[in-house]
Amino acid sequence: MGRPPTTTAERGPLDGVPVGDWLSAFQQAAVELFGDDAEAQLARFLAFLRRRLTGDYVVDEFGFDAEITQRFFIAALRPIAQRWFRLEVRGIENVPVEGGALVVSNHSGTVPVDGLMTMVAVHDHAGRSLRPLGADLVFRLPVVSALARKSGTTLACNDDAERLLRNGELVGVWPEGFKGIGKPFSERYKLQRFGRGGFVSAALRTGVPIVPLSVVGAEEIYPLVGNLPSLARLLGMPYIPITPTFPLLGPLGLVPLPSKWVMEFGEPIRTDEYDEGAADDPMLVFNLTDQVRETIQQSLYRLLVDRGGAFG
Repeated sequence: MGRPPTTTAERGPLDGVPVGDWLSAFQQAAVELFGDDAEAQLARFLAFLRRRLTGDYVVDEFGFDAEITQRFFIAALRPIAQRWFRLEVRGIENVPVEGGALVVSNHSGTVPVDGLMTMVAVHDHAGRSLRPLGADLVFRLPVVSALARKSGTTLACNDDAERLLRNGELVGVWPEGFKGIGKPFSERYKLQRFGRGGFVSAALRTGVPIVPLSVVGAEEIYPLVGNLPSLARLLGMPYIPITPTFPLLGPLGLVPLPSKWVMEFGEPIRTDEYDEGAADDPMLVFNLTDQVRETIQQSLYRLLVDRGGAFG
């Protein structure tokens, strides 16, 4: 005589299946999904969650969260750098392995993606966290501001720059500012003015080396062919770009074109050999600023020849 049928109301969700079988099934699924080290990955993830929930993690005085930056921010950007832009990094040996240093780079691309890619390059190839100096606008945008702080960005002012450098941090600065990223495509790879040399003053006061960085590839990701100045003023933005794909293609036009990128870190320029008070000498500051700018400009011309076609 057969067993009477069991209704769904009488049966629990695990009835008839041993708990051990459920655990074995979950374990096997995890192995298939994450590989043989699934248990180790799961343990690390649970430990991470525990630290975040209990507040057992470190955020510095500027709001930088190294763990979040490495685990999520850099991890999310890495495939873009490696597979979309096919980023090639040169001269990484010129980045100091420890101590304060100021990385000074050209700026381009309509949207400051070059800063993000530089952070990935420095992290993956030099094993250090780059602390970018950002414009005021970055910290006026609700979501962007929080992400920027978490990932190590701070306000582009001499006081913050000098504090970071004295703390032995690797600081990144893009002296062209919005004039660099917002220039027309017809002026690509022609450096704009480097401001008043505030970054040189910060380096002189702290005695850290200046590392020139030349970036080729960012100019082609959003070729700027026009601007909407009236709308930009209304929205409080430096410009509203018009590119071959935006706003014509809507949200799809925000996808950057897959240009080939090359980054070259140049030979460091020492500042610790200058006398105390050198930062207050306007002529010296001007000459050093011009030296850094010219070094980057000449490197850009050479890298363009080396790279060949932008999308090759």
